[in-house]
Amino acid sequence: MRNKKVLNTVIQGNCIDVLKSLPKNSVDLIFADPPYFLQLENELWRPNQSKVKTVDDKWDKFKDYQEYDQFTLDWLTAAQKVLKETGTIWVIGTYHNIYRVGSIMQDLGYWFLNDVVWIKNNPMPNFRGVRFTNAHETLIWAKKNKEAKYTFNHHDVKALNENLQMRSDWSFWALSLANGKERIKSKSNGLRSHSTQKPESLLYRVILSSSKVGDVILDPFFGTGTTGAVAKKLGRNWIGIEKNKNYIRIAKKRIANIKPIDTNYLKIEKLKEPRIPFGTLIECGLLESGDKLLLGKKPKFAAEILTNGNLIYRKKIGSIHQIATFIKKAPSNGWDHWYYLDKQKSELRLIDELRNKIRQKIKKYPEEK
Repeated sequence: MRNKKVLNTVIQGNCIDVLKSLPKNSVDLIFADPPYFLQLENELWRPNQSKVKTVDDKWDKFKDYQEYDQFTLDWLTAAQKVLKETGTIWVIGTYHNIYRVGSIMQDLGYWFLNDVVWIKNNPMPNFRGVRFTNAHETLIWAKKNKEAKYTFNHHDVKALNENLQMRSDWSFWALSLANGKERIKSKSNGLRSHSTQKPESLLYRVILSSSKVGDVILDPFFGTGTTGAVAKKLGRNWIGIEKNKNYIRIAKKRIANIKPIDTNYLKIEKLKEPRIPFGTLIECGLLESGDKLLLGKKPKFAAEILTNGNLIYRKKIGSIHQIATFIKKAPSNGWDHWYYLDKQKSELRLIDELRNKIRQKIKKYPEEK
């Protein structure tokens, strides 16, 4: 970012005008929570006759779809110019707007990486009982164009998910709507300060997965500052754009109270284990030629070990990965799928356990230099 004066600040103004004023190719990640154009016409009442506080703000009102589409086209065009060639953008919305937004993004050349479904565990009920309860919102994650490289912290996200590859359906209690202490409310009347405040846990996952420490995160619809708060916490720089003076006041106070995480804890590195070829297990006598391996513990998927470390399965010969891929008809890491018979314990065990035995020996007796 050439103009460092705008880093870690909220810029008051129309997002389109402000985006046009920012340097080109200067932002690493954009998170946008634009107006949804909900078009709510009638008041909503709960069964106990209490009135539901809905999204009736002026910023969510447009004359018609044509006006909304033009607004969307304008801000997405301006956002694309400030996004670095290696940058990505997240846009969140509901069924009211996300398909229109997505269509315009594709027309502009953005290349979709994922559509993520944020499933709310505490959605607002459908009080009239005339349709299904709207229990999710959709996030589009896209890069600037088809050929662009981008950041995806696969190992960080996998670690966050107990070493399981994270899916695109996000649903657990921490990703519920912003409620309780997290929900910012007016001290004068106790009402929520912003009608569509997002939970910090949602932004935590977005920012951790698709940016690096020190990157610049831009939110063109800053609201009460959730993006800035989480970006600061995770050691990223941030820029907020917001028209509403009251939102800006709340956001600044909120972010000022955020304590950044110690830099020693910000990066989860994948441990670089020594590479162990499958043939090493045979050389070390942990397995023998002619031993059978079972794919997923299933006897019908039994392959035999050859002297060179390949497997033979129904006359097809290949590595542990190739034969697993052949059987499963999908890319497969053989270490995760093949089982051998532990003769001492008379039970099937994953071959990766044998690989880890060798790694432990390497750590215990490192090569002399």
